Amino acid sequence: MNDRAKDDLKPITNESGIEVKPLYTAADVEASGGLSMLGQPGEYPFTRGIHRLMYRKQPWTMRQYAGFGNPADTNKRFKYLIANGQTGLNVAFDLPTQIGLDSDDPLAEGEIGRVGMSVDTLRDFEVAFDGIDLNKITVSLTINGAAAILIAMYLAMAEKRGYDVKQLRGTAQNDILKEFIGRGTWIFPVEPSIRLVGDTIEYCAEHAPKYSPVSVCGYHIRESGANPAQEMAYAFCIAKAYADDVIKRGLHVDEFAGRLSYNFNIFGNIFEQVAKFRAGRGLWAKIMKEQYGAEKPGSMWLRMIAAGGGGGLTFEQPEVNIVRGAYYALISALSGTQTMALCSYDEAYTIPTEYSARISLRTMQLLIEEMGLTETVDPLGGSFYVETMTNQMRQKMEEIMAEVDAQGGIVKLVSEGAIQSKVSAQAYKMQRDIESGKFRKVGVNCYRNEKEEEHPVEFHPYNEEDTRVQIAGLDKIRAERDPAKVSQALARLSADASAGRNVMPALVEAVKAYATVGEMTQEMVKIFGRYQEPIRF
Repeated sequence: MNDRAKDDLKPITNESGIEVKPLYTAADVEASGGLSMLGQPGEYPFTRGIHRLMYRKQPWTMRQYAGFGNPADTNKRFKYLIANGQTGLNVAFDLPTQIGLDSDDPLAEGEIGRVGMSVDTLRDFEVAFDGIDLNKITVSLTINGAAAILIAMYLAMAEKRGYDVKQLRGTAQNDILKEFIGRGTWIFPVEPSIRLVGDTIEYCAEHAPKYSPVSVCGYHIRESGANPAQEMAYAFCIAKAYADDVIKRGLHVDEFAGRLSYNFNIFGNIFEQVAKFRAGRGLWAKIMKEQYGAEKPGSMWLRMIAAGGGGGLTFEQPEVNIVRGAYYALISALSGTQTMALCSYDEAYTIPTEYSARISLRTMQLLIEEMGLTETVDPLGGSFYVETMTNQMRQKMEEIMAEVDAQGGIVKLVSEGAIQSKVSAQAYKMQRDIESGKFRKVGVNCYRNEKEEEHPVEFHPYNEEDTRVQIAGLDKIRAERDPAKVSQALARLSADASAGRNVMPALVEAVKAYATVGEMTQEMVKIFGRYQEPIRF
C-alpha cells in the first residue's frame, strides 16, 4: 500500500488503546517483541494454550448460568440443561443469598428467587442438586460476599451424599475485590473480605484439593467499564492480592495456585479479544514463575471460563443477539478457554427461557460438531496481526499493573474507590459514545428499524408462590433442627472470627447444624462490621 493510500485511511484504535494498522508483516511481530513468549501449547509460557492437544483431546466444558425461584425450580432447569448436553452447572443465586440475608428478612422482600436461586440452609442445596451426579457434572457457584458460607454448604452437601470431598471438583466465584469494583454484593469491609477469601483457599488446599475456591473475575470489571487490557490487568492484580494473603499464612504457591481460576468477558473486536487471552496466559505464567517462584506447570496455568458478556447484548432487535452470541462463542473457542458460558439472546431483558438457553447450548455444540473448532490447537497462532497484537496487549497489561503498584496496590485503590471511579467514568464515556454514534452498535445507533417490528420476549415472572414456599421451608427447618447444636456452632464461628482463626471449619459445622445463611452472616458482621462504600466524584 503506497503512502498516499495510507493517508486516506481513517486511523483505527482498539478499545485497549492500540492502533490497528491496515497490514501486518513479520517486521511488526519482531518490532513488538518477537516470538520469545510464544512457545508450544502445554509448555511455558502457555501462550498457545495450557494443554498440548487442547480441544483435540477434550472440548471445552459447557456451563450455562442458571438458577431462579426456589431450589426445586432450579433443580428442574439444571436437569433440563444436562438432558440437552450441558456438561457443567453454573449456579445463579438471588440477591438476598448473595448479601447474606435469609428469605424472611424484611430487606429481602420482593427479591426472593428473582435473579437466581434462593438459599437459606443446607436443605436447599440438598434439593437443588438432588439426582445430579457431582462426579460427572462439576458445579460453579456464582457467589462472592457469602462465598465462604456457600462453599462450606456445597462441601457439606457432597459429603452427606457420600462423595469423597478430597476428590470433588468444582468452582466458586468468591472474588470479593471485583464486587467492590463492579457488582456491589459485598457484606464485610475490604480487609476481612480478603481474609475470608484466604480462609477458603487455605481450607480447600488441605481438605478439598481438587476444588477451585476462587474464580477471579475480570468479567464484571469489564462489564463495569474497563477496557480489555484493564480487565486482564486488574484481574491479575486481584489474584496476586489473594495469593499474597495465603502465602503470608505459610503456604507455598504450588500448594494452592493450581486451583486458582479466572472468569473473563467477551464482546467487541475478535482479534483484540483473542490476543487478550493469548497475552494473558503468557503474562500470568510469567508472574507466577518469576514473582512467586512457582515450579509446578499447573500453578502457572491461566484456567478460565470465558464467553459472551451481557454488556454486549442489546435491547433493540433481540434476535441479533443470537448472532452476537455465536461470534462470542467463536472468539471463546479461538482463545483457548477451558469452559464456555454463553449469554442467551433474551438476557438483555430477563432470565433466559428454556428455549433461549437451548439455542445458546446448541451454538456451542455447533462449534464442536460442525465447525472444526476442536480440530487443531491455537488456529490463529502465527498470524502476523495476532502475534503482534498479542505482544502489544501483554505490554499494555504490564503497564496497567505497574501503574496500580505505583499507586499503592489494588487493595488500597479499591478501598479508596479509585478503581471504581475510573471504570465508572469510562462506562459513562462509552455510553455517551454509543448515544452519539461514535461507537457503532448495530440496531442501536445504526441499521435501526424505524418502525420496529414486534418481537416479543417472554419475561420471566416474579412468583410470589416461590417466596411463600421458600419461607415455609425455612420455618420448617428452624422448627426441626437442634437449637443447641446451632447455638454451639455459631458461638464457635464467632470465636474463630474474633481470634483470627480460619473460619471454614466453624462454617462447615454450622452448615451441618442447619444454621441459616443469615445467622452465619450476622455472627461475622458482629466481628468484621459492614462495608461502607466510599463516594468519589
